[in-house]
Amino acid sequence: MPSTLRWQPGAVELCVLDLGVLAQVAAAAPARRPGQIRFTDLGPAATALARQWRNTTSYITDVVLTNPIASAQPLVIGNAARMLAAAALTVFPNTAVTDPTIEDRRDASTATLRRAITFMDEHADRDISAADIANAAAVSVRAVQLAFRRHLGTTPMAYLRRIRLDRAHHDLVRADPHRDTVSAIASRWGFANHSRFTARYHASYGVPPRETLKA
Repeated sequence: MPSTLRWQPGAVELCVLDLGVLAQVAAAAPARRPGQIRFTDLGPAATALARQWRNTTSYITDVVLTNPIASAQPLVIGNAARMLAAAALTVFPNTAVTDPTIEDRRDASTATLRRAITFMDEHADRDISAADIANAAAVSVRAVQLAFRRHLGTTPMAYLRRIRLDRAHHDLVRADPHRDTVSAIASRWGFANHSRFTARYHASYGVPPRETLKA
């Protein structure tokens, strides 16, 4: 909406989010789409949440946008946009409904889980969101989240990261250490932060990714 801003000398950082990205994070099932998401207050719901917003925007700025390799990868940019959207919906009061409904609890079945995992396996190299996974499983985002939590003790996006980590491992095994780099392969699979990727990789495979590349 039109607005006027006035401030004392200093820096102002603006974060512009597409409403479509917000809908990806908070979408309902295809047959139960909510109205347009609106923010009802410009201030954060709590002081601690304001800190979370600053930490999230700082991470995106310092780790993603300043990294030319990572910022050129669609998976990295898509993840960053949805991270900002999820933080905005958590921090600032809004009209999005996030609690599971009766239908969501009913839909959080093993059949839903299988459809979701099949979709992720087939599309892990694409910039897919929780909403895309839910649409493929024909349920709401909340239902697919509940299915993963109920049956696997994790989240859809965490499971997707595990698939992508495995794909990055296979790429490292096949890569040419004279031409390829760990950072480039990690970014290709949506991992913008090199140190976090290295820690996750080491925890899963017992060696740093650079050792796999050299081998």
